[in-house]
Amino acid sequence: MINKIDNIQTDSEIHMKKCIKNFKTNINNIHIGRISPNILNNIRVDYYGISTPLSQVANAIVEDSRTLAITVFDHQLIKSTEKAIFMSDLELIPISYGNTIRVTLPALTEERRHTLIKMVRTEAEKSKIAVRSVRRIANDKTKILLKNKEINEDEEHFFQNEIQKLTNIWIKEIDIILAEKESELMKF
Repeated sequence: MINKIDNIQTDSEIHMKKCIKNFKTNINNIHIGRISPNILNNIRVDYYGISTPLSQVANAIVEDSRTLAITVFDHQLIKSTEKAIFMSDLELIPISYGNTIRVTLPALTEERRHTLIKMVRTEAEKSKIAVRSVRRIANDKTKILLKNKEINEDEEHFFQNEIQKLTNIWIKEIDIILAEKESELMKF
């Protein structure tokens, strides 16, 4: 019984940590002062009818602090790659030169800063929802254990309190990371 509860708690903590890791990865793609190829990580290109990550159809390198040069492997994919970059929520404007597409980071205006902060806050909220979802799944599993009489009500309440403590810790961590990123965005 206790072993099952420990497994549920361990699994929950692992999944919550993954939520934090994904959150950090997603907001690290939101850059302001220097451009990075990582900014393109979430862009998908229509590769002959299949949605494919940009990194599998092109190579991106930093030309200077505000410009990326993207070399597309298949010349026929240049238009769909340009379209995918343009349609992303990154507000990048791609310009093609032969097999190379150049993308310049837009000037950082006050409006752009607020847009980036909104993006970061949206990612934070998605991560909080994911952490709460892990909590809900763990609580559902304990209810099943209670229903099957593998644990008693006191154990169920104790475990739910422990999961809530974990949830609070990871949500607080998201808030801390969010505050740091907002501060970083406002500095530049």
